Amino acid sequence: MKPKVTMIAWNQNDNYVVTAVNNHLLKVWNSSTGQLLHDLVGHADEVFVLETHPFDSRIMLSAGHDGNIFIWDITKGTKTKHYFNMIEGQGHGAVFDCKFSPDGQHFACTDSHGHLLIFGFGCSRPYEKIPDQMFFHTDYRPLIRDSNNYVLDEQTQQAPHLMPPPFLVDVDGNPHPTKYQRLVPGRENCADEHLIPQLGYVATSDGEVVEQVIGQQTVDQDEAGLEPSILDGMIRQLQLEQDQRTAADQESAPGGPQNGEGTPRRG
Repeated sequence: MKPKVTMIAWNQNDNYVVTAVNNHLLKVWNSSTGQLLHDLVGHADEVFVLETHPFDSRIMLSAGHDGNIFIWDITKGTKTKHYFNMIEGQGHGAVFDCKFSPDGQHFACTDSHGHLLIFGFGCSRPYEKIPDQMFFHTDYRPLIRDSNNYVLDEQTQQAPHLMPPPFLVDVDGNPHPTKYQRLVPGRENCADEHLIPQLGYVATSDGEVVEQVIGQQTVDQDEAGLEPSILDGMIRQLQLEQDQRTAADQESAPGGPQNGEGTPRRG
């Protein structure tokens, strides 16, 4: 097999360079002389994650598709800690990304099964306040393009960045209680009635019909005479102003917009 470098990272003070090779070895090099200092053995599959500690120049983290997460002392060429991401009943989960916290006391990883793994000092009590499954109801909604080639949400015909904040749902699309909906930026101070999503019935790929969140409650709020959300009102106002600016630009331009000019900016 021809060796190939899959990832490269400098340590915190740039004295060392660590490379991941497709033969599952990590190699530590002197960044000034190019001398090979250590071969780090432990991974059983390709490594695409190398993260240096934010202030300790000795520490480097590696993670790969074999489900292994290592913390190395690259000055000595030794393992400091090791974790294997075994998922009950499903084998191991490949680790796709890892990041240290700014204080270096914690790091978080994501795997191929959609899990967020958090490691660090202390207890896990603060993280037990949130549900195990958290998705935005718009995460897998299809997108379309309009006549100007701008991206729109297929269901609401709005630009994604102009849509109201999404709702938090579980893996089946069922909304979480209102206390969790306030965790979404933009919904912190909403009244309870504005935190209840509009539900509908959606057919899944295997033909099963399930109840899922299908959109915001703005239409129902208007029909019921409820006080509209301040944020939703601001979004509608921004959209109106953008439409007016676009129309004015088209009228002032001799031949209308050309080559994609006049792309709307984020509100």
